[in-house]
Amino acid sequence: MHKIDNKKKRPAFFYACLFFLSAIGLGGCEMIEFHPYDLDIDGETGINAKNIERIETALKGKNEFSFVFISDTQRWYDETEDAVAAINRLEDIDFVIHGGDLSDFGMKLEFEQQRDILNKLRVPYVCLLGNHDCLATGEKVFLTVFGERDFSFNAGNTHFVCLNTNALEFDYSEAIPDFAYIENDLNGLPEKITRTVTVMHAAPFTEQFNNNIARVFQHYIKEYPALQFCLAGHTHNLTVENTFDDGTLYYTAPSIKKRTLMHFTFTSNGYSYETIPF
Repeated sequence: MHKIDNKKKRPAFFYACLFFLSAIGLGGCEMIEFHPYDLDIDGETGINAKNIERIETALKGKNEFSFVFISDTQRWYDETEDAVAAINRLEDIDFVIHGGDLSDFGMKLEFEQQRDILNKLRVPYVCLLGNHDCLATGEKVFLTVFGERDFSFNAGNTHFVCLNTNALEFDYSEAIPDFAYIENDLNGLPEKITRTVTVMHAAPFTEQFNNNIARVFQHYIKEYPALQFCLAGHTHNLTVENTFDDGTLYYTAPSIKKRTLMHFTFTSNGYSYETIPF
C-alpha cells in the first residue's frame, strides 16, 4: 500500500530520466544503454547475510539488547536519511530491522539508493521483502542486494524469524507464508534460544496475506519458544493490536514519511517498547 505525496518525495522515475538525459548529453558516437529494471547491480550485495553475522557475533551470549524497527521507506529518501541520522544518535542500539517496501516500483535504482542511505547506519541492519519490492524485476534485485525471502538470526538468546508474507504478489501460486521453512527453522533452533520475535511485511488480515491460512500461521509461529510479539509494516500506520485475541501483540510500523521510529529493548526480564519521533 502507498499514498503518493509529492512533498519532499523524489519520484523513482526521476532517476531514470536523469540517467537518460545524461546519456544523450554525452554526444558523439558514444552510446549508453540503460533500463530501469535491469539486473546489473552497482555497489554492495548480500547485505543481510553479512549483517546477520555482525549481529550474532556482537550479541553472542547476551540476553539484553536493543533494536529499531522501521518499514516502508519507498520513495521517502529525505525522511530515510533523517531516520538514519536519528538512529545514529541513539547510544544503545544494536541493530535495525527494515520491514520491507524499500522500493515503490521494483526499480534497481530504488534499491541501490535505499541501500546506500541505510549503509550509513553505524549498526548492522537487515531488510525484509515488501509487496512493492516484488514488482517488475524487484524481487530478483532484492535477492541480490539483500538476500533470501525468508531468513532468521539470533540476537543472544532471542530468535528473529523474518518471513515473506506477500502472497498476493505471487498470485497464491507459492507457499507464502512458507510453512516448510518455518518447520525447518524450528527444528534447527539452538538450545540457547528462549525467546522469539516474528517479523513480516504484511500482517494477517491485510490484503497481501493469504488469510485463508491466517490462523494456521498463528498456530505455527506460536510453536517457537516464548513468542514475544510480531512486527509488520505495509499499512503505513502505527498500530499495536492483539490480532488473534491470544495475547500475542502485532506491532505495525508507520511509513518513514511519518517520521517515527519503533524502539524495542530486551532485558533478562522481558522487553519494553517506545516510539521515537525524529
